[in-house]
Amino acid sequence: MVSPVGLAGDARSLQALRHEAARDPKVAAKEAAKQFEALFMQELMKSMRAAQVGSGLFDNDASRMGTEMLDAQMATSFAGRPGGLSEMIARQLERQMGLNPGPIPKLDTQALVLQTPEQAARAARAPRIPEKTAAAFVQQHEQAAAAAERASGIPASFMLAQAGHESGWGRHEIKRADGTPAHNLFGIKAGANWKGPVAEVTTTEYVNGEPRRMVQRFRAYASHAESFADYAALMKTQPRYQAVVAAGNDPRAFAQGLQRAGYATDPRYADKLSGAIATTQRLRGVT
Repeated sequence: MVSPVGLAGDARSLQALRHEAARDPKVAAKEAAKQFEALFMQELMKSMRAAQVGSGLFDNDASRMGTEMLDAQMATSFAGRPGGLSEMIARQLERQMGLNPGPIPKLDTQALVLQTPEQAARAARAPRIPEKTAAAFVQQHEQAAAAAERASGIPASFMLAQAGHESGWGRHEIKRADGTPAHNLFGIKAGANWKGPVAEVTTTEYVNGEPRRMVQRFRAYASHAESFADYAALMKTQPRYQAVVAAGNDPRAFAQGLQRAGYATDPRYADKLSGAIATTQRLRGVT
């Protein structure tokens, strides 16, 4: 457990918090909330002292430093008490980390201590993944994904995540004109070489970075298992996806490889897919 001893914001405390986030996210969330409350209280006491008129007879740089250190220690000792600010902060962090039910963004536990504005902006833009729906989706397609893994070498978690992302975790599947499902979980389009059935759907495509609505032709299958099998064959046989297959167990390289190969036009596709893979791996107990 992260030690409660130490100044709020101390570098060693923050490093310990990072390690705890990887081991026990819920404990780390509570400790992070306590740190935030301590920093807030420290700034509050600093403002109160600054508002005082005049200075003491023995007031100097050394005494002011001692006072600041004392304030920091007092703020740390008071933080984390029942009913305090840290409880509200902890609940919010736990929800953002997916430790409480409901639609939540699944972020890496290291996001508890964001290091750069770019990381903070990326976390804020992370897509929300419906936890219960994702779990049911993963369970439903486990066998088909396992078969596709044997055929392509791509980890099942990666394919389950991509299928979940493309289909809204099964909630927004592609449908034919008569309303029946096309069973196309990966959003694979029907090109000139496709001889099977198709489904025409109005979808959002990005042209020069700008989203546009347009009608596209997608492949249609008799079952979801066929969708996984066709995806595995596509990845294995198309030269432009060689880097995707060669990514091995690296989720980021897999997602970036798909984006570079032009699998999707969304400029943030790799980021979104990486988040979906992290969720799928956690649901399947894969590290």
